[in-house]
This record gives sequence, C-alpha cells and structure tokens, in this order.
Amino acid sequence: MKRHPLSIAGIALTTLTALLFVFVFLLDMFGLHTNPYLGIVFFLILPAFFVLGLLLIPLGMFFARRRRAKGQEPLQWPRLDLNDAKQRRGVLIVASLTMVNVLIVSLAAFRGLEFMDSPQFCGQVCHTVMEPEFVAYQNGPHSRVRCVDCHIGSGASWFVKSKLDGTRQVVAVLRGTYSRPIASPVHNLRPARDTCETCHWPEKFHGDKLEVIREYANDEKNTESVTRLAVHVGGGSERLGVASGIHWHMNVANEIEYVATDAKRQVIPYVRLKDRQGNVREFRIAGVTDDQLARGERRRMDCMDCHNRPSHPFSASPERAVDSAIARGEIPRTLPFARRQAVETLKIDYPSRPAAEAEIARRLREFYGQNYAPLVEARGSELDQLVRAAQRLYGRNVFPVMKVTWGAHENNLGHTDAPGCFRCHDDQHKTADGRLIKQDCDLCHDIQ
Repeated sequence: MKRHPLSIAGIALTTLTALLFVFVFLLDMFGLHTNPYLGIVFFLILPAFFVLGLLLIPLGMFFARRRRAKGQEPLQWPRLDLNDAKQRRGVLIVASLTMVNVLIVSLAAFRGLEFMDSPQFCGQVCHTVMEPEFVAYQNGPHSRVRCVDCHIGSGASWFVKSKLDGTRQVVAVLRGTYSRPIASPVHNLRPARDTCETCHWPEKFHGDKLEVIREYANDEKNTESVTRLAVHVGGGSERLGVASGIHWHMNVANEIEYVATDAKRQVIPYVRLKDRQGNVREFRIAGVTDDQLARGERRRMDCMDCHNRPSHPFSASPERAVDSAIARGEIPRTLPFARRQAVETLKIDYPSRPAAEAEIARRLREFYGQNYAPLVEARGSELDQLVRAAQRLYGRNVFPVMKVTWGAHENNLGHTDAPGCFRCHDDQHKTADGRLIKQDCDLCHDIQ
C-alpha cells in the first residue's frame, strides 16, 4: 500500500488537511477567526480534500494489489484472522484511525453547515451582490436574528429547498445573471406564521402607539416641525375571535386574500375577505377582468404584506434620511442650512462610493468655507460631523454597482413614500353591492 503513489498522496493529503482543520477549528472555537472567505476554505474546501485523501488510500491499495497479482492467480479478498496478533493490531489501528476520520468529517460537516447558516456567509461571501442587504441588515432592528431564521426556518424540506436555491444563486453569481438590485419581495419566503410569529406573538399586539415624526426645513435654522400620531396598532385574540386596529388584518378573526398583478405586489385589484362566521366579500377595482386576476399572484395576507422590509430597511429619500439623522443627533442642527446642504449632496448621482465620499466632503466643506468661514474656524468639529454623517447615510442607502438607490425598494409600512396601505384602501375597491375598502385616515391613526 505504502509504495503506490496514490496511497502515498492520500496519506499525505489526509494528514495535512486533518492537522490544518483541527488547528483552524481550535482558532474558531476561541473566536480568533472571523473572515468569511477563510471560512469557506477551512470548513468547506479543506474537508473536501480530506475526504479525497481518504478515498485515494484504498484506491492506491487496490491498484497495488492488482499490480502484484497480474499474471498470477485471480485477485482474492484478504483473509481476516483476529487470532493473528499482527492482523489484530492492524485492525485496531484501522478502526482507531477510522473513528478519528469520522470525528473530523463530522466536525467539518457540522461546522460547515453552521458556517453556511451564519450572517457572515450570507452577506459577505457574495460581497458585491449581497452588500446592500447585508449593510441594511446590520443597521436594522433584526441584526441579532440570523438570516436563515427568516429565510429558511426549521424543517428538512425547507433546508433542502434552501440549498437547491443556494446552488441556483451561486450559478447566477458566477455567470453574472443575478438581478440588480436583488428583486423583492422574495416570492418563496416562508409564511410569516412560521418565521415572524415565532417571536412576535400575534395575540400580544395591542393598543395604540404614539409615533413622533420630526421634519426639518431647508432654512438657515433647520426649523423643526413635529407631528404626533396616535397609531391604532390594535390586536386580536384567537380565543375571543376579535380583532381591532391595524392588526385587524392579521388573520386572527379574518381571512384576507388578495391578487397582485405585478411582481412587486404594488398593484392589487382584487381583495377577498372571509370573516369568522364564514361570510365572504369580494372587492374589485372597476374594469379588472377575471383573465387579469387569473394571471396575477393570489396570496393570503400576512405580516410581510405591510412589514415588507423588517430586516433590510432603506431610506425612501435623502430628505427622510437626513431628517432622521438630525432627529437622533447624528447631524448637528446648529449648523446653518445643514439639512438643505446634506440633502443636496446626497441627491447627486455618483459613480462609486469612494467618489461619493470624496465629493460629499468637497461640496460641504466648499459651501461652508465660502459662506461661513468664521464658523468653520470656530466650529470645525461640527462640519466634520456633518460630512461623516452624510457619507454614512450614502453608504447605508446607495450602492451603485447593484443599482440600489433612494426608494429602490418600496416600504409598505404606511403610505407616505410608497402606496403601502393605499394599495387596497383607496375607495376604489368595491363589492357587487357597493361596499368600499375605505380610505379613512381615522381607521389607522389620529393626528394630535
């Protein structure tokens, strides 16, 4: 066995990869290794070479025995006699090495699957493709929830489906045929009851929520205006069979289906409501035909139809982004025209992020240098803060390579920057007897 080149190569390859894998596995256990590309090498590629080495060893043995038996009696299976001390020692050595090999392969398989389920693998391996979603995820409210917990969930069938989809996506990345930007919504996403509702218990959604919206003018003082809304979030009870407020829609006491005739689910000409007593009402927009509805996507409404960007939020516009940044103190409101200048620089179409960062800094510093030179000398740190904040806002929301810019992905939570609620609540959806899905502000909130 040891003289055949294949067996020698197998022994060398297996030994080397085993030592490397154990070393890196220990580093990973102590948190000394976080690079996703190294993870691919050590937890996916390295174990493959380890298994290849194991396969080469018996293959070399087979060829060696065949070479020795050439021209002699036919090749026979070896006889195993555990009473022979030499054979017994050999069997023990082979069994021990096999157990070690099984342990290494099992660790590699476990760690490989765990690595492929990590946010770093999802967001950083295909860096250019997934960069917008990964950056938004890191800045979103679910940044401590793993991608797979929502996109895959539990269960063998969804695991297999996700790996098949992953293979298709890898091919698309290699061929450069992926969508720019990544298309949303994800039409094969698991139902919200299998993902969102594992943490957000529907029956515990209740009451009103006070929403404070701060906006700023483009004047020298960045004048603030404040709008306070009492949002009727409401809730429901499966036990009591009641629902109220916005979460009346969440299928506790009602079953709502709709048909969308576009891929983004922004055009909804048909809605079907079935209440707890089994009464059914169908709402249509005038002029829509059965043929149009048959070609559309029929879907039962769930959380994701309103909360469609729960983990990957982007600002709808530079104005929205800058207002939020001023409200949380990221942009100093004390700088004259800070809001106006930040918005102006963010609206420009830059070819790349480095170019954007350089041009944002140049434009802002040039404006204040020409118009407020004494202020720059006295409060230069505030100007630096404004520049850094504008650069961060650009980096969080605009990705030229993936064609992601302000408003590229509609957010259906509300109706200010995208149709949202008004996809159905438009006073245009009617039943045969004239009932409407109303566009009544007081249904959802009171302005205080």
